[in-house]
Amino acid sequence: MTARFDQGPWATAGVQTVQPGVHRVPLPLPDDGLHAVNVYLLEDLTDDGGIVMIDGGWAIPEARKALEEALAAIGRDLGEITHILVTHIHRDHYTQAVELRRLLGSRVHLGAGERPGLEMLHRLGSDVPAGSLETLRQAGAGELADRIEAMDHGGYDPSVWEAPDRWLGAETLSFGDSELRVVPTPGHTKGHVVYLDERRGLLFAGDHVLPHITPSIGFELAEPGGRPLADYLDSLRLMTRFADARLLPAHGPVSDSTHSRVAELLAHHDDRLARTLTALGEDTLDAHAVARKLGWTRRQVPFGELSAFNQMLAVNETAAHLDVLVLQEWATVAYTGGVNRYARVR
Repeated sequence: MTARFDQGPWATAGVQTVQPGVHRVPLPLPDDGLHAVNVYLLEDLTDDGGIVMIDGGWAIPEARKALEEALAAIGRDLGEITHILVTHIHRDHYTQAVELRRLLGSRVHLGAGERPGLEMLHRLGSDVPAGSLETLRQAGAGELADRIEAMDHGGYDPSVWEAPDRWLGAETLSFGDSELRVVPTPGHTKGHVVYLDERRGLLFAGDHVLPHITPSIGFELAEPGGRPLADYLDSLRLMTRFADARLLPAHGPVSDSTHSRVAELLAHHDDRLARTLTALGEDTLDAHAVARKLGWTRRQVPFGELSAFNQMLAVNETAAHLDVLVLQEWATVAYTGGVNRYARVR
């Protein structure tokens, strides 16, 4: 799960040129444990000399200012951004992309799997993660779901949640002589995609593969359903079917090997599945009860010491791990009284 951690130098404002024509720009986040989100500026892809931007950042004035200063540092300006390729629907990736489109006329692209979440957001007139809250209730944490729902989420602004210009599937985007392969990678969200530059050996990974932390699983606006951790593990394994590439993540520094980090993440989830099974023990428990028996983050913080938001992530990730244990036939699940209850196979 994501949690507050030392941001390190990667989150310091400025520009890192990854290689000629490819620049990493960390943009600030408001009161967020991750401190910054990386966006990437790609030059010399389009025939008109425009900039292709990977992810948009959070629509706050500080992020716009940091982006403008980064562009000026490479001799470009905001008006040269022609396409914004977003990895997923979360606020820190999508909302500034929509704002920049309104300002500049840039085209916004988003994975088609995010469409149900965006439509639900507009139906509810709220950016509360309704899908995640329903998962909480099915996990036996109804009181926690009510507390989170009652919090001030900053107000719903429909103008930053407009639909993209184009919904993306598994396809290849062509920009002049360059191509970016769109690879659907469900797990963190149902519609998460990554962008693979096979010619240059670069993976713009969004929140799918992160160098220092594990992404939250199934943090959804849309209705719950499916097996988000099983999807995520499959999406991780999918990365190893492509040639290894430099990892350009949304949070954290650039690193040399996607494959090595994927191996670490798969090993982490194997360990987490074993710990979850041990915590389940011989009892019949809901995911909330199991989560309270586990440690969280690399420091093994007790559940009760987490913030309400991180408790939500912890419970929902526990439910995701329990569902994989059911798929692996290590556990069974019964849905009674609106709650999923799990038992170890004896």
